[in-house]
Amino acid sequence: QVQLVESGGGLVQAGDSLRLSCVASGYIFSTYCMGWFRQAPGKEREFVAGISNSGSSTSYGDSVKGRFTISRDSAKNIVYLQMNILKPEDTAVYYCAADRKIGSIKGPLRDYDMDYWGKGTLVTVSS
Repeated sequence: QVQLVESGGGLVQAGDSLRLSCVASGYIFSTYCMGWFRQAPGKEREFVAGISNSGSSTSYGDSVKGRFTISRDSAKNIVYLQMNILKPEDTAVYYCAADRKIGSIKGPLRDYDMDYWGKGTLVTVSS
């Protein structure tokens, strides 16, 4: 069956970096665009970053542009989220998601479009 397993979360200080990973299995990775979303306590889920099935196009939420980078390794079926200059407001559970979409992506991914979700990994940024 389809599985998305996130890892790499943890407790860091403001200004630090983290890299999240999401290992995908059970489907044809190259036919799905991938996204990272996050949800902070008491807040709605928020789009963070997306990458097309080929990796040729990406999109980012306004709050993370210039600090976060999404990438994918199709040989390993892994999507990454490199997070730099972390801020306390980045504290959230980060979810990996997959959408069966071939082609470039323009703008944010919508959570209701995503077909599969991981269980999330917690990132806590202390001030």
